[in-house]
Amino acid sequence: MSNIRFCAFADEASPSLELQIKALQRNSLSLLEIRGVDGKNISALSLEETKETKKRLSDAGIFVWSIGSPIGKCDIHEDFSIETERFKKTLETANVLEAENMRIFSFYKTTEADINEVVDRLGAFLDIAKGSGVDLCHENEKGIFGDTYEKCLMLHKALPNLPAVFDPANFVQCESDTKDAWNAISSYVKYLHAKDANGKRVVPCGVGDGNVKYVFDEFVKKGGGVITVEPHLKSFVGLSALEAEGDEGAVGGMSFSSSDEAFDYAVSTAKKLII
Repeated sequence: MSNIRFCAFADEASPSLELQIKALQRNSLSLLEIRGVDGKNISALSLEETKETKKRLSDAGIFVWSIGSPIGKCDIHEDFSIETERFKKTLETANVLEAENMRIFSFYKTTEADINEVVDRLGAFLDIAKGSGVDLCHENEKGIFGDTYEKCLMLHKALPNLPAVFDPANFVQCESDTKDAWNAISSYVKYLHAKDANGKRVVPCGVGDGNVKYVFDEFVKKGGGVITVEPHLKSFVGLSALEAEGDEGAVGGMSFSSSDEAFDYAVSTAKKLII
């Protein structure tokens, strides 16, 4: 029997925090990777809104596992001070919500020649977060520097204190073999995203090319603890702001009558892959 706990991006069930809580409770989940609250991105919440969010979640017995932040999803050529300020604000949000983790990204419009700049910027985030109690976790993602496992490995070797969020679907969409990716960066992985893909299209976990069952099993073997379900089976409020231009059409490989139905199906299929 594994010690895996499941978490979820509940904003894919509804933009409403009240309905997100109901979706989590309906699926017997007490952990949330928080990304959208009542239609606002987590990085845009005011201090008062964050405190109110914390109270509502605590009253419902829901704990924030990670901040599903957009930090690092910006052009490498933009003024870094702007992203630094957004990061500081989101880190404060993480502290109020008592989140253990914050996922971050490694910037758009990069080439391998930008490795030093990317490392410097991520290193600056790590320095700011030092002593906060929040682990910054790099997620592999389409269009950013850390899209393939080879480039993710470059980042983790340069920044050994930077854990990884391993997303199988994103590796598939970047034509990066997930078994090779796991073998390359598993020692850095803190948690997983339960998401699968066929080519560019996201599909339910276990039916795509992401070797999700293999990744889950290996994660259990290494003593992994948390897997976040990220359905992406139906379009949802805030998706267009999360995906690089042109990627939104790659979401959803099945037909669901509602976001709740898609969310419940994604959670149940992910859970079935853990023995």
